Amino acid sequence: MTGQTPDPAAQFKQQAAEYAAAFVKDGMAVGLGTGSTAKFVVAELGRRMREEGLRFCAIPTSDATEAQAREEGIPLTTFAQHPYLDLAIDGADEIEPVTLNLVKGRGGALLREKIVAAAAKQFVVVADASKYVDHLGMLCPVPVEVVPFGWESAAARLAALGAQVAPRKHANGSFYLTDEKNLIMDCIFGPITDPDALSRSIYAIVGVIEHGLFLHMATQTITAGPEGIKVLDVSGSSTQG
Repeated sequence: MTGQTPDPAAQFKQQAAEYAAAFVKDGMAVGLGTGSTAKFVVAELGRRMREEGLRFCAIPTSDATEAQAREEGIPLTTFAQHPYLDLAIDGADEIEPVTLNLVKGRGGALLREKIVAAAAKQFVVVADASKYVDHLGMLCPVPVEVVPFGWESAAARLAALGAQVAPRKHANGSFYLTDEKNLIMDCIFGPITDPDALSRSIYAIVGVIEHGLFLHMATQTITAGPEGIKVLDVSGSSTQG
């Protein structure tokens, strides 16, 4: 009988997620991220509720995360009840370790993810160690969420900033739609040496709703790899687990 070979990246994501889930304490309002790593966070929080009696409430960053949270029995709340969150935990597609700046949004939830991250007193990012980069843009495109009307104009202006721009599509050729029913332009800029300037330029394009550069937002990153758990915080300190 043959079994599937364990995916090392998935194992590392799970290790980082379980480490981060321990930050959630009784009475907290927590933002739950979206993506492969965030799934492990939600699963671990569900386990802690059942086995440890943990009590907290959460705001999910996508319809998919909301469905998983409901399956786990995690109580959901709203920004009307909790305009500020104690903690948000989410994954990342790229992490610049010196600044803790990120690229996020490959899972398509960047707008909701940024709203939740901005509302949190602590924004903890979990990932496997392969997500570290010297400069953002080295591993993946920067997703940019745009309204469907006039998207071609927004795409042209993104290209004028130096990007190779492609609207995200499903395998059947139809446009990918976010939970807010917007389009995503995947923009390859290459290594980004001045992300703050690029952020301002993207925001200046009419029709852009949000972009996947998460700058000066993360308070801590937790990554797992062959050498174990690594924790970086915004003050510059680093610990190895």
